[in-house]
Amino acid sequence: MNSNILQAYKAFLSNKTERECTAAIISMAEKSGYRNIDSLKSLKCGDRVYVCKNSKAVALFKIGSQPLENGMNILGAHIDSPRLDLKQNPLYESDFLLYLNTHYYGGIKKYQWVTIPLALHGVVCLKDGSTVNISIGENEDDPVFCISDILPHVAQKQMDMTAREFIPGESLDILCGSGIKAEADAAKEKADAEGDGADSNEDKKDKFSVKKEVLRILKERYNIEEKDFNSAEIEAVPAGKARDLGFDRSLILGYGQDDRSCAFTSAQALMDSADSSRTLCCLCVDKEEIGSVGSSGMASHFMENAVAEVVARLGDYSELTLRRCLNNSNMLSSDVNSAYDPLNPGLYDKDNSSFLGGGIVFNKYTGARGKSSASDANPEFIAKVRAALDGADIKYQMAELCKVDQGGGGTIAYLAAKYGMNVLDAGVSVLSMHAPWEITSAYDIDTAYRAYIEFLKIQ
Repeated sequence: MNSNILQAYKAFLSNKTERECTAAIISMAEKSGYRNIDSLKSLKCGDRVYVCKNSKAVALFKIGSQPLENGMNILGAHIDSPRLDLKQNPLYESDFLLYLNTHYYGGIKKYQWVTIPLALHGVVCLKDGSTVNISIGENEDDPVFCISDILPHVAQKQMDMTAREFIPGESLDILCGSGIKAEADAAKEKADAEGDGADSNEDKKDKFSVKKEVLRILKERYNIEEKDFNSAEIEAVPAGKARDLGFDRSLILGYGQDDRSCAFTSAQALMDSADSSRTLCCLCVDKEEIGSVGSSGMASHFMENAVAEVVARLGDYSELTLRRCLNNSNMLSSDVNSAYDPLNPGLYDKDNSSFLGGGIVFNKYTGARGKSSASDANPEFIAKVRAALDGADIKYQMAELCKVDQGGGGTIAYLAAKYGMNVLDAGVSVLSMHAPWEITSAYDIDTAYRAYIEFLKIQ
């Protein structure tokens, strides 16, 4: 296995938001000679450019010698992951404790986010046009944050509830500070003894408000006021770095491996690939976990707009050239698959499951139950991809997510297939998918990277 790739991957997982991932990918790209397409008026064979949208999605292009209307080889992944987002007015105080109100993002098991250390990542955009970057909870001397839970001694009613019920979404509020009740009581007693009026008592009690103290800290350290949360994008994520898992260090434990395991390996594969006669592309998009919506999601026009910018700079722009390019392209929808779980075998069709350490996973179709939201790849294209990997002696497995009626999940594949291109889901197996800490195989990460390089060579 390529230890450099694995170390770089684990370091990449320290990027825990779409913005951080986009910035990291752009940094990687610029070190490999890629330039912002906005800085160029024309393009030629061999040029390397990127297009960025809202700092949360990026498309990388390596221009080939063939006419662009012949199509591209595309690696497409998403860089968003399940998390807790702070609400627009998040801060509130209750009985000397200060909380941040949240709204969960994507498909999570809410109980998994309780009593674990959390970090805050994101941006606060100020009215003067400046942006404050937030990252609190990752350094050893940083504070962390947490959602509390009730003790088991009094949890009889809670323990009788279903997992869906016992942690309501509105209870996922993050503890972020505390007041000192004794000091507040002492201030009130002193005010009463001095015979001050009610208003004066309230003023003196306010001096011990934890919310007031935290707002003072935010103003002092970040120049943030409470109203600035109205134009903020702050995510609560598990605090800590990705780690090797197991005595043999064969596994990786980390947050956001769905789908940053595929985004990193796709981007790195593009940068490490030799020049090709076909134009090569790596697409990293946002919002997949909530339906690929928004201006930076795959359901937007970001991809075709980015390709249009490339077509225009190659000369003689036409809508027909753009459409032919997309229609004639090949794409691996680089997304993860559920790993077979020996502790829960009844959820899987074992003969059609993927296994940790089994190599990259190909899904002919994803979706739910009756293939809902699946693109259902053409077997001719699958055969071509298989031939490429077999020729390079790269291990792969064909699988589905789970048993047919058990459930399912979607990817960006069907949104790319609408252009007429060949699309196949291809990624790594993940155990504990969508949990705060997910598990992958180091071998699979390395195999995905090598498989993506071979795919980019297909003519």
